[in-house]
Amino acid sequence: MEYLFIAFIVVICIQFIYYIFIFGSFAFPKNKLPKNNFNQPISVLICAKNEAKNLIKNIPFLLRQNYTNFEIVLINDCSRDHTLKVMEQFKKESKISIKIVDVSSNEQFWGSKKYALTLGIKAASHEHLLFIDADCKPISEYWISEMANNFSDDHQLILGYGAYKKTEKSFLNKLIRFETLLTAIQYFSYSKIGSPYMGVGRNLAYTKTLFFSINGFVNHMKIKSGDDDLFINQVATKENTTNCYSLNSFTESHPKTTFKEWIQQKRRHISTASHYKTLHKILLSIFFSSQLLFWFLSFLLLSFLYQWQIIIGLIFVRFIIQYLIIGYSAKKLNEKDLILYAPLFELFLIITQLSIFIKNLISKPKHW
Repeated sequence: MEYLFIAFIVVICIQFIYYIFIFGSFAFPKNKLPKNNFNQPISVLICAKNEAKNLIKNIPFLLRQNYTNFEIVLINDCSRDHTLKVMEQFKKESKISIKIVDVSSNEQFWGSKKYALTLGIKAASHEHLLFIDADCKPISEYWISEMANNFSDDHQLILGYGAYKKTEKSFLNKLIRFETLLTAIQYFSYSKIGSPYMGVGRNLAYTKTLFFSINGFVNHMKIKSGDDDLFINQVATKENTTNCYSLNSFTESHPKTTFKEWIQQKRRHISTASHYKTLHKILLSIFFSSQLLFWFLSFLLLSFLYQWQIIIGLIFVRFIIQYLIIGYSAKKLNEKDLILYAPLFELFLIITQLSIFIKNLISKPKHW
């Protein structure tokens, strides 16, 4: 038991380091708004595959954006429904400039969102690009201006927050939103400490120059997922990347409604993470392992009542620190209703992610 107790102390120390020094870099400082008033033209890109219904609902939110000079680039990625017709109708009726990129099937790049996005980026008229998914909407008419104001001579890559719509009395909804919150805390925090590693394609901005400086998605074109995080993992640096998490900069989309759909989505995300840079894989793996071992060793040591006073004290301190970090972060990201459930959701996610890791080793997940 003595060796297990020592291992528990080590795990607790690792957890403290991550929560205080890494995640605390995002949680505690006040959100400073950028001083520059960006007024350059923006291209807003939406890649859609069989998204006719979502485009009908969400494009009007883009058309109402309070920004002086922007275009919308609609990319039809080999859709089989009425996506193209919906795009054409909006282009016909809109006063805002809308450009349509109709991607036809290509054997070499069949089913690749990255190929479709590349064509859309090439077709975009402007240097500064802002990305949102077809099933997302900006929660404010100032979304473009809030994100765009973070562009500068140094900052060519802007990481935003993509929230999920809240559903009352739904465990799955809260679980998905909690997992999204934890993911955002991590990628914003790593960016804060100068080691950005991912972002989300439903709220992301970067320049054409940055995209073509590494030949776009060429290095991971054969990996069907990762048009957002793998690109960011490759190109993001301390100097060229910044965060945007002001309330008006958020986007919102509908989360999965069944556990089966959500698990399939998580399998794709986790399989993509295996292609991150070695440093980021190590840091993420250490944190996950420390979470897993914290719960396992806590239950094991307490079941034998070994040094139980010290164990309970350290568990209590660990939960206090966790609540502070998640609490301050949730307040910034407007997810305060999730704070109370942190331990329950953390344990559930650890078990879920571990099962997904094992399942992914046995069989590869299917991609869009």
